[in-house]
Amino acid sequence: MKKAVIIALFGLMVIPVTAQEVGIQLYSLRNQFKTDVTGSLDIIQSWGITKLEGGGTYGMSMEDFQKELASRKLSVVSVGAGFEQLENNPQSVIDNAKAFGATYVMCAWVPHDDNKWDLDETQHATEVFNKAGKLLKESGLTLAYHAHGYEFRPYKDGTLFDYMAENATDFTFELDVFWAHHGGGDPLALMKKYPKKMTLMHLKDMENGVKGNNTGHEDVETNVVLGTGQVDIAGVVAEAKKLGIEYMFIEDESSNVVEQVPQSLEYLKSLEK
Repeated sequence: MKKAVIIALFGLMVIPVTAQEVGIQLYSLRNQFKTDVTGSLDIIQSWGITKLEGGGTYGMSMEDFQKELASRKLSVVSVGAGFEQLENNPQSVIDNAKAFGATYVMCAWVPHDDNKWDLDETQHATEVFNKAGKLLKESGLTLAYHAHGYEFRPYKDGTLFDYMAENATDFTFELDVFWAHHGGGDPLALMKKYPKKMTLMHLKDMENGVKGNNTGHEDVETNVVLGTGQVDIAGVVAEAKKLGIEYMFIEDESSNVVEQVPQSLEYLKSLEK
């Protein structure tokens, strides 16, 4: 079911966005959280965003952090989990997600040698995600793997990502459109090819002129305002609406995040015209 989402910028205007909900990945404000947790939450509240992807409490107790979220009508709907944690202690992942009241768990990286990501690595990761994902599913949680670019290395007639997607029985994907594009994938084509496998998204645009690679690494300052870079943000947002993807999280890793996110929200509003 589609939702009507209200985004308020700086408390000065109210912008209706009819679609899935736009949230934010808290890593975007990692530097701000280091010095001012409540102030960082105030910034998010001022943007009108209510749905968060996170997983930590920034040194606060879970009870106190939840109180700060509740007072601002913020909620963590997706939490991050490390690959080793999913492999060796999935119950701790479940417990953390339940403590936050989240419905999604995302894993953003599989540890590996930067010069090596092959079929063996891909098969192992797929097995771990399927095993952990089954346990999470039994607890009412959805596991989503956030591909980071190295998965788009060639394999047979496609890529290693295709192997993962075709063998994902108990986990789904969080499509980070920046990293998919950076790794040589086509985010929009991936959504159309695997419509039932995409459950979450990271909205992130890449500065024009940046040449991608399959390492999963790039200068964070290449994160630009949505709609101003080389990723087809308009296309993927439209497709996300068609697929009914529940949450699209803005992730802006640049040092200009506080200035850029409001502009990105304005761009998303313009797509509704």
